[in-house]
Amino acid sequence: MRTLLTLAVAGIAVLLALPSHAQMGGGRGMMQGGGGMMGGSMVRHRFAMHNGIPAEYKSKKNPLKATSENIAAGRTLYTQNCAVCHGPKGAGDGEGGKALNPPPGNLVGLGRMPVASDGFLMWTISEGGTPVKSAMPPYKSVLKEEDIWRLILYVRTL
Repeated sequence: MRTLLTLAVAGIAVLLALPSHAQMGGGRGMMQGGGGMMGGSMVRHRFAMHNGIPAEYKSKKNPLKATSENIAAGRTLYTQNCAVCHGPKGAGDGEGGKALNPPPGNLVGLGRMPVASDGFLMWTISEGGTPVKSAMPPYKSVLKEEDIWRLILYVRTL
């Protein structure tokens, strides 16, 4: 009983030490952008958690190996198509995205999150912001599917 009470008191102390909602993003919260940790990527994550992703993307698997050549090609594609909004290192801080609402997603570490299956990332890039009402353009008619897979390989390195 005493251990349980000690843990409860410690937990409350940790919660009290955390920054307030307003301190974590100018009143928009840690996950909602403008300097927040995940920016607009949480809008898409939340959408996928509530609605799922379209069946045509759900079971997709990247057919390409994560070779240095494929990752380098993905980096080039990222620089040409994504960096303007998502930033040079994927932090969601690109010049082209500063006025967007929701802001561009912070892609750093996104590729290692459980929600970021190959299908989720293919859906995200292919369909762009249409499903979640963001400004991200759809790339399915701009890039070949193989190039989107290379882009995904690179995003997983961020």
